[in-house]
Amino acid sequence: MNELEEVRVFITLVECHSASKAAEKLGVANSAISRRMKALEERLGVQLLQRTTRTMHLTDDGQIYYERCKRLLDEWNDAEQEVMQSATALTGNIHVSMPLSLGISHLSPIIADFMLENPGVSVNLDLSDRRVDVIEDGFDIVFRIGHLEDSSLIARQVTQVRHMVYCSPQLAEQYGPFDTPNDLRKIPTFGYSNLRHPGRWPYTAPDGAKGEIRLSPKILSNNGEALMAAAERNLGAGCQPTFILHEAFSSGRLVPLLTDYQWFGMNLYAVYPRARHLSRRVRALLDYVIERLGKRPYWDDCLEAISEAQKPANHAP
Repeated sequence: MNELEEVRVFITLVECHSASKAAEKLGVANSAISRRMKALEERLGVQLLQRTTRTMHLTDDGQIYYERCKRLLDEWNDAEQEVMQSATALTGNIHVSMPLSLGISHLSPIIADFMLENPGVSVNLDLSDRRVDVIEDGFDIVFRIGHLEDSSLIARQVTQVRHMVYCSPQLAEQYGPFDTPNDLRKIPTFGYSNLRHPGRWPYTAPDGAKGEIRLSPKILSNNGEALMAAAERNLGAGCQPTFILHEAFSSGRLVPLLTDYQWFGMNLYAVYPRARHLSRRVRALLDYVIERLGKRPYWDDCLEAISEAQKPANHAP
């Protein structure tokens, strides 16, 4: 039991980044944290943490030991939960990050429904378009649109994310017709600044040919609603996911352009650390989100509601 307590102290200390915070979380004195860490390092014969008066960092041995012990402790906690509770009861906190617009409009209502079905679960939601550090920021799961670049993470595809080019009806008439991506050079454009190259819009043509149009955006923003507001004021055209655009399309405030083209070709992923064992509650939440979104991108339903009368906006007289 002493060895297990040493491991608990070590993991808590790493995740709290502070001996005083770890002591508070575990309900012990600061001296107990130092004593158990000293005993653990002496028993293992290695230094797990490098400490200064202000900072604390894992050594290489400490990183390996943390990842292995974290996974084993999560599995041990899951085993206890399964035998102490019914198979459907879930408890504990889940720390989740998601894009702002997608989170407000679609993901947060789904997570709220999950919590209604699992009242023992609490969720800490971070809604932001910033690119978070999954491990360093302590997230259990991050929903991200785009392409996975960090090989230390696992990405599970949730659903496809369709992008569409759009502008106001007035600009569609003023600058149209729009028959090919090259026609977008006639109209001022916007760029989503969280992309590595906001002025490059890759596409797949109706015949399957792939290409890319390079533009010089008049406005850059890391928020889709800000770009939509600019478009509604006749400042230019953008290319964004349909989960942001569907209401503006349905109301006629914006119109889609070049609808036969597929833009960007991105997916929504659930991302989590490769070395981290997913707890039952996190796995259950992920399965729940995929069940709700994975069969078909339901925000694309709005596209079926766009009447044939709107499509001539691509070919203004």
